[in-house]
Amino acid sequence: MAMENQKSFGEALRDAANNIGEIVRSEFQLAKLEMRDAARNAIIPLRDAVMGAVFAMFGLGFLLLTVMFLLRIVMPEWLAALIVFVIAATIGGALLGKGLHGFKHINRPLERTAANLKEQVQWAKQQAR
Repeated sequence: MAMENQKSFGEALRDAANNIGEIVRSEFQLAKLEMRDAARNAIIPLRDAVMGAVFAMFGLGFLLLTVMFLLRIVMPEWLAALIVFVIAATIGGALLGKGLHGFKHINRPLERTAANLKEQVQWAKQQAR
């Protein structure tokens, strides 16, 4: 009678294989969601860094324009170009700094998946005892 209530070894092995398959599918789904979340969190700092780089390039262009006007020394046009350079370089530096700072606050991808796997390994070890 006790033998009839217990699963055969084959059935237990089949159940374990099905459970492992489900766990693996769940982990892949979690990893996919974490990667999507990490990508979303990277968009704003990336945008700020790109905008900062564009403004920095404009700043370099105005610096070169200022040098050209300084060499001409015909009119005080160089002063206007220098002022534009300082403004563009300040904005570019601020945006670039903000964008790079934002990357530091992005969570490591697959952090939850790794924690979940560790938890499942601990659970499996306890079940094996």
